[in-house]
Amino acid sequence: MTMKRLKYCVGNEWIESKAEKFMPIMNPSTGEQIAETPCCSVAEVSEAVESAARAFPAWSSTPIPLRIQVMFRFKRLLDEHLEELTLLLATEMGKVLEEARGDVLKAVEVVECSCATHYLMQGDTCMNVSNGYDTVSYREPLGVFVGIAPYNFPAMIPMGWMIPFAITTGNTFVLKAASMVPQTAMRMLELLIEAGLPKGVVNLVTCSRLEAETLLTHPLVKGICFVGSASVGQSIYQTAAGAGKRVQALTEAKNHALVLKDCILERTVRGIINSTYGCAGQRCMALPVVCVEDSIADRFVAMLTKFSKEMRVGPAYLPTSQLGPLVSAGQKDWVEKCIARGVKEGADLILDGRNVYVSGYEGGYYVGPTIFDHVKPGHFVGDQEIFGPVTCIKRVKDFEEGLAIMNANEFANGSCIYTSSGHFAREFARRSDGGMVGINVGIPVPYSIFPFCGHKRSFFGDLHTMGKDGVAFYTETKSVTSVWFTEEHASQTVSTWDGTLTRG
Repeated sequence: MTMKRLKYCVGNEWIESKAEKFMPIMNPSTGEQIAETPCCSVAEVSEAVESAARAFPAWSSTPIPLRIQVMFRFKRLLDEHLEELTLLLATEMGKVLEEARGDVLKAVEVVECSCATHYLMQGDTCMNVSNGYDTVSYREPLGVFVGIAPYNFPAMIPMGWMIPFAITTGNTFVLKAASMVPQTAMRMLELLIEAGLPKGVVNLVTCSRLEAETLLTHPLVKGICFVGSASVGQSIYQTAAGAGKRVQALTEAKNHALVLKDCILERTVRGIINSTYGCAGQRCMALPVVCVEDSIADRFVAMLTKFSKEMRVGPAYLPTSQLGPLVSAGQKDWVEKCIARGVKEGADLILDGRNVYVSGYEGGYYVGPTIFDHVKPGHFVGDQEIFGPVTCIKRVKDFEEGLAIMNANEFANGSCIYTSSGHFAREFARRSDGGMVGINVGIPVPYSIFPFCGHKRSFFGDLHTMGKDGVAFYTETKSVTSVWFTEEHASQTVSTWDGTLTRG
């Protein structure tokens, strides 16, 4: 049987790549290859950038309401094709159906918010800043932006965090889709084109890191949006910023929860299970570390273990599955090596998800719920991002010790506290290093009118994605000062230092 070979998109046309190398796309639930995508050449990647640059003058001059109308139509098409996109995403990435549907719906949410871009792009006006002088400011698009997307959210990140605000503000875009899971973004781009997107406004390629690096210094590119590992994100930030580009690099996390003795225990445990094992732990807002007060730690661990054992591990596209596979054989191997390292370092492995058996799907990339207890500072499993269904318990004596352990971590994407105390909740929100804080909320991702704002080594850049930050990232401010002359002004001169009119 001929393997399905994907294309890249330039100027709204899907083109067969002349690449010598094609990268496999697997079904992680079965371990079988389902398609292959091109490793586009440098010339093909540059072709996409040039297409976006040609489209920019007309698109940036298009009135904002007309740009937003495209997004309204796109939103309708996403609603109509929700179940199709859900199944496609689940098949190529491995998220169970509920999680895959949520991934698409988060993209829809940002598309909806981008329809308010005309409000977020409003400038400021001040009349009579000097005698007869008025000043107004505008927000204007910059040009071509590039998005380098990861594999873990094939819909939400490229078609939510990146493209909607970029193009409604008047920019054009080149998306480097994740090579392991490109089909979801490709199908959504087809729908965006169907919604009336002009040629070249959004272009899509798949390639290796080598070809993608040419985008970081390309003279036609104005900015880079990246989501991925901290080491790569920092490198992209240094390279692209050094070349004069704007950069927002959203990177790794090791989010912690602090569970106090006054929490509602069962509700807390179930919330942490959802936060830790959702998407098989493959999300930067997962909750892999839980600091628990000693007085309730035994009860907490027993309940966490009991409920975790009840989770149904299975193929992503079966409605009965609660925990799907990891995205690839390589990721499965990495997670299992991390578990082995945790055992070697002395953490107590009380639930081992390795060698989980899924009847009929033995080739899938499955790791079951895994729990370590008595994890200490310096243990790799408790300090570094694993990106798998692994929970680490750090026992603490009180609020202050728990907060100190959390804030000592080099990453600070999100953090949360489970408590019934308003005092401790307020102290936690004020003093936590986490950029997104949850009070009895395990995954505190804000609604898309607010920025997704990781801190410390979870972010490199100045302006975050989404919300007002997102609009500011994709635009620059222009201030215009004006004065209009009358006959009286003919006999006046202008000060050379502040523009104030003075008598001659």
